[in-house]
Amino acid sequence: MKEDEILLAGIEDKIRQCQENYMTTNSSFLDMRQRTLAEARCRQHAGLRYRFYGGYEDAERTVAVFLPDYAEFSDDNPLALLRIAQDGYRTLSHRDYLGSLMGLGIKREMIGDILVRDGGADIVIRKDMGEFLLYNYEKAGRTALKAELVSIEEIIVPENLFEEKRATVASLRLDNLIASAFSLSRGRAVEAIEGGAVFVNGLQSEKADRQIKEGDKLVLRGKGKVLLKEVGGVTKKDRVSVVLHKYL
Repeated sequence: MKEDEILLAGIEDKIRQCQENYMTTNSSFLDMRQRTLAEARCRQHAGLRYRFYGGYEDAERTVAVFLPDYAEFSDDNPLALLRIAQDGYRTLSHRDYLGSLMGLGIKREMIGDILVRDGGADIVIRKDMGEFLLYNYEKAGRTALKAELVSIEEIIVPENLFEEKRATVASLRLDNLIASAFSLSRGRAVEAIEGGAVFVNGLQSEKADRQIKEGDKLVLRGKGKVLLKEVGGVTKKDRVSVVLHKYL
């Protein structure tokens, strides 16, 4: 795909800049599929120091950061946080914030995760976008906004709400767990996996027979995210008991 080639050419360019100029470089924000492609390319460079970072653990959108030998990530963190307080009584949604940012002419790859809460949101951004947004991001639709720049370490991550599901599966294969978690037939689960719509711990996985372990996070694009919270014993019918947390 041409878009993938452009993405990987950009990653290669950031790696080259890091190595030739002996400086820390970073990409724009990558979604989970793009991160999978970028990480595979990074592994082809022996000795490359890199990190994918989105401001907090489990961030869905991350930047790739490339570090020369002397640098520490804590000194060259490329991200900042735009903290938003909203006026009005209607709580704005993720779509409201994203749409209003796009309305300023900002491309999606310049913005990380948008963490919505009552009365506002924390928006992960690249530091080089901070000043522009601070002085220009004033409204989402008809709702007035007040923005301030704060350190990324101050990010407020909403507590995950989930529903617990207890089930039994034939084995801990990826296709079995996706089928159980999202109420799909095993055939549909295999199609989703082979079609690139499934991610394990943030990375795309196209192997239906991949073994999943307790603590792994599974995403089915467009359907949601689940955590394999617990693996229990084997039932009389030789099936494995599992506890799944499906995030709301």
